[in-house]
Amino acid sequence: MNILSKFDKQAEKAVKHFKKEISSLRTGRATPALVEDLSVKAYGSTQDLKSLASISVEDAKTLLVEPWDDSVIQDIEKALHDSDLGVNPINDGEKIRLPLPDLTADRRKELINLVKDKAEEARISIRKARENTRNEIDQAEEDGKISEDEKYKKREDLDEKVGDYNDEIDELVKKKTEEIEKV
Repeated sequence: MNILSKFDKQAEKAVKHFKKEISSLRTGRATPALVEDLSVKAYGSTQDLKSLASISVEDAKTLLVEPWDDSVIQDIEKALHDSDLGVNPINDGEKIRLPLPDLTADRRKELINLVKDKAEEARISIRKARENTRNEIDQAEEDGKISEDEKYKKREDLDEKVGDYNDEIDELVKKKTEEIEKV
């Protein structure tokens, strides 16, 4: 396997994880990603909410959760109530409505800082992958698999890729920050 393609896989995994992490942050706009991975204790085990119910957007500020089995509606309501989303679920016996409150200025700052922290975690993962890849490049040269010129070319390509992935993270941070500030 090409050394740089191995790095690409690791970096793409870090970016994908970062996207997933920030998609679940509440920005005031209703989206199923806010609750779909919420753990619910039902049927004697813990499951994701998305495996127990359909989750849809009723309007810009309200999510609608419709359990496939009415017997778990209380379990779902409890999980939603106990979550750190700051929502108050409304259970009508068949469906649960989640009206999302407006964000306070302090909460916006917290969310923006959280996005930046998650971005730094992604950058750290990319730096670790870069360091591992640099070591592999150096080892390949020591083993005589590549020439010294190839080593420097691969290192240059690697640094360019790191810059591209960091730019992608910066763009995601910018978009999410704007989304948080707008609402």
